Amino acid sequence: MSETPEDFIQADESNPYDSEDELQGADVGTVQSSLTSISESLMKGVVGEGQRTYAAYGKEEYGFPMDDKELDRIDLCHVKYSALLDKHLFFAPIEDPQRILDLGCGTGIWCIDMAEEYPGAQILGVDIAPTQPEWVPPNCQFELDDIEQEWTWKKNAADFIFCRDPIFSIRDFPKLIDQCYKHLKPGGWVEFQCVTGVLKCDDGSIPKDSHLQVMANNVQIASEKFGTPIDDPSRWRGWFEARGLENVVEKVFKMPCSPWPRDERLKLVGAWEQYNLLNNLEGMTMRLFQKTMGWTEEEILVFSALLRKDLKNLSFHGYWPYYVVYGRKPLDAEEAADAQELGTSPTTAQPVGETT
Repeated sequence: MSETPEDFIQADESNPYDSEDELQGADVGTVQSSLTSISESLMKGVVGEGQRTYAAYGKEEYGFPMDDKELDRIDLCHVKYSALLDKHLFFAPIEDPQRILDLGCGTGIWCIDMAEEYPGAQILGVDIAPTQPEWVPPNCQFELDDIEQEWTWKKNAADFIFCRDPIFSIRDFPKLIDQCYKHLKPGGWVEFQCVTGVLKCDDGSIPKDSHLQVMANNVQIASEKFGTPIDDPSRWRGWFEARGLENVVEKVFKMPCSPWPRDERLKLVGAWEQYNLLNNLEGMTMRLFQKTMGWTEEEILVFSALLRKDLKNLSFHGYWPYYVVYGRKPLDAEEAADAQELGTSPTTAQPVGETT
């Protein structure tokens, strides 16, 4: 099942939106995080490309940094995605969840919002970088772990598993989806959300030789060399269905690169994305381009300066596809697994179109 928004976004030909306005973050709750036991070396991370700080846990190959500037960017993206998705934190039709797992939780802001939305649920956020706050709602906690390794949590236990923006981080999505399946309760839901970074334009307004298009092309090439193809979200639906998840839904949203749309909500989303790109280009590309393309720091800085001019050009009507894919573990999944081990068929299995 696939759902897509309206195909064409109308461009605003009037005054450009002022994207330099200050953007306010969100407050958090009041309980100490479990991360206080993490060693000082892991908390500090390691200084890497462009003098940015990167995670010092796991494979140390996550493409983005973990310093204060990056954390501000993540929180800004949370607000931006809320506007893009019309204030939806998720789309899966969960009911009365008891255990929720957030994979790659970043600053923990989604976990905190979910903990407040579902006070009866236990929310666990997991990340390789200990960047979450110490004061959170009592039903929210965080763990330092690498979700690409074998999970140690109890199987068949989670009501809802969520993953947002796993960009430049996951090298084997089928394995990750398989682990989600194993750790969901029968009837539980899993949902992935991410921007692809594959530049789209419906009206041909972006020249092929523009720095914006060249950057997008280079990111796609570099991400494949890095082992984390930027267009993986476009394959999520097939991987969900191949694992056995049912009622799989794919939604694709258009996230403008700048405030060029006429629609006020999309104009605001575009303003936030423009601000995000203008202020964080080097953090997004420094490790990726140096490790895969052999670019020097100076070359990246020069290219970023040229790219910023294109990002301010509101006659370029570009957008990034934003994928949301969710599916449910079948209610009879546990019985089917037990039957497979015994070499029998589950009693509830029926040929398609037949009833008892």
